[in-house]
Amino acid sequence: MSTSVHTVAESSAASDLLGAVDERYIAQQIDAFAALTASTVGVTRLAYSPLERRAHEHFAAQMRSFGLVVSTDAAGNTIAELPGTEPHAAVIGTGSHLDSVPSGGRFDGVAGVVAAMAVAKAAGERHFAPRRAWRFVAFAGEEGARFGQACNGSRIIAGSTATDDLGELVDADGISLREAMESVGIDPSRIAEARWSPEDWAAFVELHIEQGGLLAERSLDVGVVTRISGSTRLRVRIEGVASHSGATPMHLRHDALVTAAACILAGDATARDVEHDGTRVTVGTLEVEPGSITTIPGEVQFTVDIRDIDGARQRQTARLLADRFAHIAAADGTTVVVETMADIDPEALSEAVASVIATSADAVGARSCELPSGASHDSQQIGRVTAAGMIFVPSRGGLSHVPEEFTATHEIATGVRVLLETMTRLDVSR
Repeated sequence: MSTSVHTVAESSAASDLLGAVDERYIAQQIDAFAALTASTVGVTRLAYSPLERRAHEHFAAQMRSFGLVVSTDAAGNTIAELPGTEPHAAVIGTGSHLDSVPSGGRFDGVAGVVAAMAVAKAAGERHFAPRRAWRFVAFAGEEGARFGQACNGSRIIAGSTATDDLGELVDADGISLREAMESVGIDPSRIAEARWSPEDWAAFVELHIEQGGLLAERSLDVGVVTRISGSTRLRVRIEGVASHSGATPMHLRHDALVTAAACILAGDATARDVEHDGTRVTVGTLEVEPGSITTIPGEVQFTVDIRDIDGARQRQTARLLADRFAHIAAADGTTVVVETMADIDPEALSEAVASVIATSADAVGARSCELPSGASHDSQQIGRVTAAGMIFVPSRGGLSHVPEEFTATHEIATGVRVLLETMTRLDVSR
């Protein structure tokens, strides 16, 4: 990983626009989205839920107030456009997502959407007329917490998800992605209409919180993302024999939870092995049946999230874990079934866009470094359509997907200035 710090310059090609970045507006909009939650602790605004649609409606209303034309595509993504003076020029865009994990933070995704709003506001106040059209996007269903697959709205844009796939993705309540979309007024049969054509696009830049601690640790303002990790997600079901906890001697037990515990430890040990340096293995959910204090667990289900910037190693880790789980189960007299829920390739982002971001950071006086992303992002999918880049802003303590997630307003504002400078440079590029 390269972490070379770029030098700071004193001038900016977009000083007039940069002066219009409104920190107070940024803080107000972060608060406005945080109020749209189903939980009292943190933010819960699940993919393709009524609350997510309300967040999209708020975004649309704000963008219309700046004079932009707003539409919602067939995947539920909301897109606002600032027309360009050259109608046939390929467009540039920015944005992020508005859904959250259960009891998550207020900045994940939202920081990037609010950044897009702040750019649109600055452009409107300065009566800025870009050469290319600028599109501001609030993606739908980025988080994989509900349906097990991340980046649903942007996957549809990139053609990575077909109509038939929507019925196969099911949440914990048995509701399919297709049904969830229908429940909020989206017609799943029309998702092909949401595809973006590569020839229409010049570049896309997403601002996002880092969700790690490198920038804060090094007192840097922004990160220039070079690569996004892939993710293989497994659902594991272990079947043992449920029986009385007092009457069944230890040597006659086939405890599904004991097997699961050994499998979970094996996953953690594998990721810590020197051969898997950079691999991340996480068990995020665990369900035990029948769930009685006096009954030996007869069935356990858990999920495994494998992340890596090396796609071959990512898949090799998944195969290795499935094999190790089978050996552990055989030794315990239990059975195991491993199912792949989702499998996403790592994505190298555009070197050309990354170079513009780094130059832009220098121009506005922001200290930056290059770094990979361990988390999935919509830009991972958009990179299959057009040249994509990402700007990270610091996450205090490296915390994310929790209520304690925090990025200061001035840190987001610095990222917005880098984003705005980047877009103005991409706008005039040929």
